[in-house]
Amino acid sequence: MPETSPILLWFRRDLRLRDHPALAAAARTGRPVIAVFIHDTVVEGLGAAPKWRLGLGVATFAAALEGIGARLVLRQGRALDVLRALIRETGAGAVWWTRQYDPDQTTRDRAVKAALKDDGVDARSFPGHLLFEPWEVQTGQGRFYQVYTPFWKAVRGRDVAPRLPAPTTLPAPARWPASDDPDAWAMGRGMHRGADVVAPYLHVGEAAAQARLADFMDERITAYAQDRDRLDLAAGSGLSENLTYGEISPLALWDAGRTALEQGKSGAETFLKEVVWREFAYHLIHHTPHITARSWREGWEAFPWRDDDDPVLRWKQGRTGIEVVDAAMREMYVTGRMHNRARMLVGSYLTKHMLTHWRVGQDWFAECLVDWDPAANAMGWQWVAGSGPDAAPYFRIFNPDTQATKFDPHQAYRRAWVAELSSDPPPTALQFFKACPRKWGLGPDLDYPAPLVDLAEGRNRALAAYGMKKTG
Repeated sequence: MPETSPILLWFRRDLRLRDHPALAAAARTGRPVIAVFIHDTVVEGLGAAPKWRLGLGVATFAAALEGIGARLVLRQGRALDVLRALIRETGAGAVWWTRQYDPDQTTRDRAVKAALKDDGVDARSFPGHLLFEPWEVQTGQGRFYQVYTPFWKAVRGRDVAPRLPAPTTLPAPARWPASDDPDAWAMGRGMHRGADVVAPYLHVGEAAAQARLADFMDERITAYAQDRDRLDLAAGSGLSENLTYGEISPLALWDAGRTALEQGKSGAETFLKEVVWREFAYHLIHHTPHITARSWREGWEAFPWRDDDDPVLRWKQGRTGIEVVDAAMREMYVTGRMHNRARMLVGSYLTKHMLTHWRVGQDWFAECLVDWDPAANAMGWQWVAGSGPDAAPYFRIFNPDTQATKFDPHQAYRRAWVAELSSDPPPTALQFFKACPRKWGLGPDLDYPAPLVDLAEGRNRALAAYGMKKTG
């Protein structure tokens, strides 16, 4: 292919213009750049909430591209077939993309790269999803890290890639290829009536993400270390939603956090550690991809977890009778997200008090969270269940009542989301009944249920099971 042939730039979870190595490299060539998003089997396999949110992100990114004189070509089908068709239509000599690291995407990308190279096409992947490529961070023995704290110590002083400006224009091809109508994809179909409830809580696109980061750094970073676990305070950055779809780069967070650290803002290091916690999740998913599907630690496949059953439905419905657990589940249906501390509590309750397999919770979060992330979700569920990394002591069992007393001392979080706890429930709590599936038949007139599992009884049962694991 001649050096003047177009470059197909395949966007996936990198829906931004700034800090985008593949986009910057393509713009520097002076060749025509054709941005493409493919609704392939990986996209089709997403849960209802992340698929819907991805669709919104794609639409917003398409508008951003139009602002610099470009377009986002939308196609549906098997990725390799779509890319080959576009190459034939446009005469493109290169297909470039940002690397992803979860098993579904790496399997697809390796096959695509090999096939396109065989076709004589310049198929190339670029960094941009992480601060550090997983294979570049090693122990002194040349192995990958399996514990977070040593990983943090290894990377906290490392140099990161330089920030990259957004291109102001992109050379256009002589003729734009046809693009699908995204409405025909119906990416929001699985949300049903919940979409209208969740939508006001979203911050879609690169501009919204940058504004979110600036607001956090101006207003909340100083108190982040002491307030981040408070359920009743909006102490976090909220940027997990935007990181998931690449609407902001981890470089932007790292740069802002380092600046705050240099300014002496006390919560900055804790924030940087949270950025690196995400890095650690991808470090693990690259080196041990089985973390997404089976127990990360050896010997856990025989643990007596239960599969999905009738009690799990009550957990999904936010009707376990444990107020903070139910509040967290309902927060997820209304906002599409869940407070990080609450995620630990609902996960511990499901896997330990209820002895339900962590995969049940993992799959449900993958269906319901707009900030679902394949690495963070897998590592988080296995961490709380005890079968994953950094799980010592693996038999830790959170008491949701004492946790609620500590992190929701005035019951503000629980009353914000559980209507049955108030004679005059707030709109946030009532929105749950508009967002949850109609087939559940739930309404605010129902009595609040008794606990599904007594906390002391559930703890003792779990400890007995974990004791068997230890002796076995």
